[in-house]
Amino acid sequence: MRIFKYCLLLTVIVGFGAALPVNLQAQEEEETVLENAAGNQTCLNCHGRSNYFYYNENLGRELKERMNPYYIIDSAEYYRSNHKTFYCTDCHSVYYETFPHPGELRMEEKFACIDCHGGDEEYAKFNFEKIEEEYQKSVHSTKHSEDFTCWMCHNPHSYRITARSSENIKETIIYDNVICLSCHANIDKYQLLTDRINPNLLEKHEWLPNQALHFASVRCVECHAATENEILVAHNVQGKEMAVKKCVECHSANSILMGSLYKFQAKERRNKFGFFNASVLNDTYIIGANRNYYLNVVSLVFFGFVVFAVIIHGVLRFARR
Repeated sequence: MRIFKYCLLLTVIVGFGAALPVNLQAQEEEETVLENAAGNQTCLNCHGRSNYFYYNENLGRELKERMNPYYIIDSAEYYRSNHKTFYCTDCHSVYYETFPHPGELRMEEKFACIDCHGGDEEYAKFNFEKIEEEYQKSVHSTKHSEDFTCWMCHNPHSYRITARSSENIKETIIYDNVICLSCHANIDKYQLLTDRINPNLLEKHEWLPNQALHFASVRCVECHAATENEILVAHNVQGKEMAVKKCVECHSANSILMGSLYKFQAKERRNKFGFFNASVLNDTYIIGANRNYYLNVVSLVFFGFVVFAVIIHGVLRFARR
C-alpha cells in the first residue's frame, strides 16, 4: 500500500513539474500583455475605431475625423494574435506617441518577418530563412517585387498561427483561405498591385468538380504552391499554369495533402497505432489514408483465429494417425 502511495505522489510531482514551465510561460505572457495594454490603448483610442476626436488649436474646437480603414486595428483580434505581447512602438517609431504625428513617419520602412525572426535560435525550428527563400521564388515576389511584402498576406496586428495550434483542420482552411481571398476577392486591394481585372474565382474554377466542397475542404496553397519539406506552409506560390488539376494527386494513398494540409497533424498526432487515421482526417476522404483501428484489430483477431484453427486441425489429424 505504501509503495502505491509513493508511486502516486511521485506521479503528481513529476506531472506538476512538467506543467509548471508551460504555466509560468503563459503567466509571463499574460503579465506582459497587461503591462503593455495601457500604453497601447493610447494608440487604440484612435486606431481602434472608425472615427476619432482631437482638439484643433488653430480652430479652437474639437473635431471629429474618419480613420483611414487601412489604419484601423481591431483590438480584440490584436490580443488574440501572436504579436499581442508587443508594445506599439516595438515596431513603430516612438515619435508616433505624439499627436499630430509627424508627416514623414508615413515614409518609414516597415519590418518584414525575417527582420525579427531571422537568425534567432528561438525561431530556428520554424525555418523563417527557408520561408523567405521560397517566397522569393514565388509569383508574388517575382511579379510584384518590393510592392508585395509579408504584410500583404500576414497582417501583423491580427496574424495568428492556426496550422500548429488548431485542433480543427476546417478552422485552418478557412483562416488561410481568407488570407488569399483578401486580395483575390477584393478589387480595391487587388488593384494596389496591378491594373489587371480581378478574375472571377468561381468562373476560373468551373472545371473543378464539386467546387463548393473543394473550397471548404482544402486551402488555395494546396493546389497553387510548391510544397517544401522543411516548412509547414508552402510560400512558393506558382503561376496558374502550374496549378494541380489531376484528381489522383490528392485522392490517392500518396496524396500531396499529406505533405501540406495534414503535415503538422500527421507528425504531431501520429498515435500508438502507427498510422494516420480517420480521427485526424475528420470528414475528409483520401484513398488509402482512412483506416479504423478497431476494424484492424478485429481483422487481426479473425486472422489469428483462422491460423490457430488450422494449426489445431493439423495437430489433431497428426495425433489421430
